[in-house]
Amino acid sequence: MAETLAIYRRILGAQVRSFASYRASFAIDLMTNGLVPLTDVAAVAAVFHVTRTLGGFTAFEVLLMFAVSSTGFALADLAVGQIERIRQYVRQGLLDAVLVRPLSVFGQLITVDFQIRRLARVVVSLGIYAFALSHVDITWSPGRLVLVGLAPVSAAVFFAAVFTASATVAFWWIDSGEFANGFTYGGRDFTAYPVNVYSGLFRWLFAYSLGFAFVAYYPALALLGHPDPIGLPGWAVWTSPAVALVAVAVAAGVWRLGVRQYRSTGS
Repeated sequence: MAETLAIYRRILGAQVRSFASYRASFAIDLMTNGLVPLTDVAAVAAVFHVTRTLGGFTAFEVLLMFAVSSTGFALADLAVGQIERIRQYVRQGLLDAVLVRPLSVFGQLITVDFQIRRLARVVVSLGIYAFALSHVDITWSPGRLVLVGLAPVSAAVFFAAVFTASATVAFWWIDSGEFANGFTYGGRDFTAYPVNVYSGLFRWLFAYSLGFAFVAYYPALALLGHPDPIGLPGWAVWTSPAVALVAVAVAAGVWRLGVRQYRSTGS
């Protein structure tokens, strides 16, 4: 295990050094990536130019939901977002070389293409999270103090599972990029707003069947001490970590199934 971790550290170190060797390009990449969460905040602000509340929540309460979602997504994108490139590996037969190496297929894919520039999104999203926390009314307790740190981590674990499961579709459908983006980036946008602003089948499918309601909406309700307008019991707002672990188990099962059925390029 120690030797394997050392190999991954060397791979990650090589990736970071390769990006940092072109300093001007690296600085520009960091700045442009840091602007991404800010442009999304501008979209939230635009909504509140035409309304004072959204789904019964104030601007800063919605910003809290956005910040949890944005931080979780940025962390997941930094850690495993490069798994999306599996489509190219399958199409070009490059996955064959990955399979014959004495390392985890998943571990190789997320380290060989590691994108350090995405760290800027994490830093900016954490700043937005801190700003939102300082502008909402929270009755602090030991549970809520733990949840402040646990909420974005749970969101990151959930989004990492979504990244993995949606990318694995490439084993059966190579041109699945837009399909995968609908769940990854679409899920990020869905979780940036209160779930109760959506209605009907769309809400039940994405919020509850796929679990996106537990990314930011319910952690925010737990932090704010608000009852769920949709009517879920009070204990449900604390279940985000459990939902994230279930998502990981499902994604791991889908991933193992995809790798087992792979039969080289053209399969």
